[in-house]
Amino acid sequence: MAVDTSNDPQAVSPVRNLPDPIGTGSPTEAPPVRVGVIGYGYWGPNLVRNFGETPGAQVWSVSDTRPELLSQAHARYPAINVTTDSHALIADPAIDAVVIMTPVSTHFDLALEALQAGKHVLVAKPIATSSEQATRLIDEAQARGLVLMVDHTFIYTGAVRRIKELVDSGSLGRLYYYDSVRVNLGLFQKDVNVLWDLAVHDLSIMGYVLGAQPCAVAATGAAHVQGKPVNMAYLTCFFENDLLAHHHVNWLAPVKVRRTLICGDRQMIVYDDLEPSEKVKLYDKGITLTSRPEGVLESLIGYRTGDMWAPKLSLTEGLRVEAQDFLECIRTGRRPISDGESGLRVVRILEAACESLQQRGQPVELSVPTVRPAVAV
Repeated sequence: MAVDTSNDPQAVSPVRNLPDPIGTGSPTEAPPVRVGVIGYGYWGPNLVRNFGETPGAQVWSVSDTRPELLSQAHARYPAINVTTDSHALIADPAIDAVVIMTPVSTHFDLALEALQAGKHVLVAKPIATSSEQATRLIDEAQARGLVLMVDHTFIYTGAVRRIKELVDSGSLGRLYYYDSVRVNLGLFQKDVNVLWDLAVHDLSIMGYVLGAQPCAVAATGAAHVQGKPVNMAYLTCFFENDLLAHHHVNWLAPVKVRRTLICGDRQMIVYDDLEPSEKVKLYDKGITLTSRPEGVLESLIGYRTGDMWAPKLSLTEGLRVEAQDFLECIRTGRRPISDGESGLRVVRILEAACESLQQRGQPVELSVPTVRPAVAV
């Protein structure tokens, strides 16, 4: 039995399989989309590079509060304008779209300002710090006919797209559990805890792959450094049909692990993002049940061990596919996979998780989000 997706807006998203943008050529029927990037720290340079190399886009301006980073940007891309004033970048009439790669606490204000200035927006994850803020951004974009997209980069990678194909095809059968681990000796964030920093990746992947949202969540965790946010946490998501998802995130681990297990009654998937090759492995392993009323429990369960298969994956960088999707959505009005609604769903889970965290792991129910029409531009 597959996951019930009848109440999930993501299940009706028109975007399923994205073509690799390599070799598509530059469109000649329209001028390039001029992009402004706010934030040239850790992730910003990757966005500038990918938009600069994607046909149909032109990086027009980069903004950051640190002059030394702007010097690096200008040295690498002499034709790009640089400024320490993000408001000036947003107000620039030459810019069509704004990419926001700044701390989480600034996402809402900058994205709202950009939308109100008539710019399409691609904002870093999570989309905002509350569901109310996320809803406001969605409503603003819809009212103005603009594309609002969240940088859920992993769902644009070849590995995750292939996993979704396998799940959607029914290869795994009825899903039993989804288990992910994302730990490392990482940077302690100032404005968010480890759930908002790391689990946001796995929640976006989970929502995309399963095509469904949990009905309740429970979370536990701890802050081991005084004055700092929670640095390790365990998040459990409860779905209908006894499907269970569990996410372990940690800034204080001796090794870096990025591994996901998806178990079905037919086959199982192991996804290891740190593998240089064969990131996705499909195992023909599981159990078989027999109906022998006279036997004991052990006699009813048989173990099946079959082959392991590593499917061929697209090697195109996820950010490149994401940039191409953003541009195509601007030009055609097509709804992106990582639209504002997907960002809102992740934020709602994170809010419920933090509520459960404060109650030492008590489950918190999640309401089914209202389905909104796709943005038309």
